[in-house]
Amino acid sequence: MALAEILLVAVAVLMLLAVPVAFSLIAAAVIAILWVGGINLMIVPQQVISGVDSLLLLAIPFFLLAGDLMTAGGMTDRLLAFTNAILGRFRGGLAMSNVASATFMSGISGSAVADTSALGRVLIPAMVKEGYSPGFAAALTAAANIVGPIIPPSITFVIIGVLTNLSVTRLFLAGVFPGFLYAAVMLAMAWWISRVRAYPVHGKSSGAEIRRTFRAAFWALMMPVLIIVGIRTGVFNVTECSAVAVLYALAVGTLAYRELTPKLIMQALVRTARTTAVIMLVIGGAQAMSWLLAYQNVPQQVADWMLAATTNPLVFLFLVNVFLLLIGTFLENGPALVMLAPVLYPIAAKLGIDPIHFSMVIALNLVLGLITPPVAISLAIGSLIARVPSREVTREVVPFFMAAMGVLAVVTFVPAVSLWLPNLLMGKG
Repeated sequence: MALAEILLVAVAVLMLLAVPVAFSLIAAAVIAILWVGGINLMIVPQQVISGVDSLLLLAIPFFLLAGDLMTAGGMTDRLLAFTNAILGRFRGGLAMSNVASATFMSGISGSAVADTSALGRVLIPAMVKEGYSPGFAAALTAAANIVGPIIPPSITFVIIGVLTNLSVTRLFLAGVFPGFLYAAVMLAMAWWISRVRAYPVHGKSSGAEIRRTFRAAFWALMMPVLIIVGIRTGVFNVTECSAVAVLYALAVGTLAYRELTPKLIMQALVRTARTTAVIMLVIGGAQAMSWLLAYQNVPQQVADWMLAATTNPLVFLFLVNVFLLLIGTFLENGPALVMLAPVLYPIAAKLGIDPIHFSMVIALNLVLGLITPPVAISLAIGSLIARVPSREVTREVVPFFMAAMGVLAVVTFVPAVSLWLPNLLMGKG
């Protein structure tokens, strides 16, 4: 067997044995080298270190920490109160508040998994108490929060920027409209299902209550604005922006809301360190695997095969969607991006597809993997919080997934959806 075949088989077997993704990737690289021989085994640790040796990746732990501090400091609760005050008067108002809160949260942490966990702990029990089915509450929370890696700041776009040398600022701007389009579709689906099932009306709030909750949530609402304006005006770059977001969350949580204690800060630091370690190990392991595939010229072989199959950009984009949706059901964003970027981006460039637009297509495809079995990390988190079998949550997420596929089709075949804002603010790249 060739090295590439052994590598892929080893990864598949290890993941089926429930070995963590990062260790599966690193172990597969070692197995493939030992099996075939001819390559110095030291290449594995070298590539693992090389994969995470980027200043831009510092943005990941900072954005994660900012999101965690926001939740611990009371900003999340105030956002929920504000969205409930606005949307509670409608049928399924609490379900719609779930989507609106997820959209606001996505402008801070950039992590769908973190947002699902943070909001799910509050919203799923509240929805069940109001009369929503536990499976629906869990599925909606999971589906709504995958907007996290699309609306800036986005850990996914940071990784893409590191891998492709594309402007992370331009990627962030490109994700704004697709992200809000996705959120709008999820909001409409939540309302429609709630109306069909006659889910409860949370309650109408007075103008005074809306103003009060807005004032309470003001500092939380300003955080995404700070991030976008700061990056766009050049006051700070993406990495510096992530550090500013942490300082902002600290200041608001300790001085404005006065809920962030030293104990909560320490707990947030520990959680962020653990999550960051997992992400970095995955990126490093994927880099080692990607190097071995490139060593065997696999990316070029795949590129030649796909170009032989079609030279039509639309057909290629359709094939990429099918391929990535399948990949996303088994692999997380990090390793999938590291392994596939060297293969897919050169093909897209040869076919004249804008790399920023192509990045949106890749990102949206892969985040959908968070709600598609067998991996479906976000669904698993929702299932655990709601204390219902995963099959029930999977059944309830189907209409949301089909709606998300509609958004994916629009983003894929209408490039202007992704490109108009970065082109408007930064000119054509």
